[in-house]
Order: sequence, then C-alpha cells, then structure tokens
Amino acid sequence: MDILQTLTTDIGASMKSREDGHELRTSTLRMIKSSVKNAEIAKRGKGDLTEDDIVSILSTMVKQRKESVDQYLAAGRSDLADKENQETGIIQEYLPKQLSPEELDAVIRAAIQETGVTSMKEIGKLMKDLTPKVKGKADGKEVNQKIKQILVGA
Repeated sequence: MDILQTLTTDIGASMKSREDGHELRTSTLRMIKSSVKNAEIAKRGKGDLTEDDIVSILSTMVKQRKESVDQYLAAGRSDLADKENQETGIIQEYLPKQLSPEELDAVIRAAIQETGVTSMKEIGKLMKDLTPKVKGKADGKEVNQKIKQILVGA
C-alpha cells in the first residue's frame, strides 16, 4: 500500500478513535494529506506524484517542525514546542525507517570511497551521490555534520 492510501485509511481510523490525542493526530494527518494534494495541484499536467515526491514533502514538513521547535524553545514556549514535536512524530511514521548513526556513517563512508572525495571542497560531488541514498532516511544537517566529521576529522 502506498503512502497516500495508508494516510487516507489512517485519517478515517483516527476520526473514529476516541483515544487521547486523536484530535491532534487527525489534524496532523489532514495537514499531511492537504500538503500532498497541494503538491499534486502544483504538478498538474506533469504526471502523478511519486512516492519519492511524497517522501520529499514529508521530509520538508519534519524539517519545518524541527525549526519551529527551536524557535519556540528560544521564545520560552515549551507548550507549542511539545505540539510541534508530537506532529513531527506523527509525520515521521510515514517516512522510511530512519538510518541509525552507525548506518549513516557506513553509507557516507561508502559514498566517499565510491566518489574518491578527499576534502570538503568536493562536497558537492559527494552529495550528488549520497542524496538519493539517504533521502527521507536522515536529516540533512545530520548528514552534513557527519561528512565534516569524517572528512575533516572534526
């Protein structure tokens, strides 16, 4: 079952549910579906959205929420930060399994060997090879930090 079908099924189940937090879950799932539908409308006439497109949308939503959490915490609004964290958790359920730090390290080291990159000056070449392998499976900031750690030894 693809992500969109799973999402539609889960929205129905969440609406029928009477568990604590089902309102947040339902609104978050609706927000995801709305973002996907908006992307479909924007792409009208250029084919349907692929699973990769949907994963990209979900990854962007997670990134936005993480940035919001940082801003809310800086402003002393832990209540809003908690809500954003809960939404992030719900969105991440629809993303591919995230890579562990060890798995990410192995993928980056393999990409470095494949591309022959030896310094940070060649990071563009490395990212071109690495991005399809980690898309939706790892946070971009985390990937960048790990690359710097490996290449520079920081």
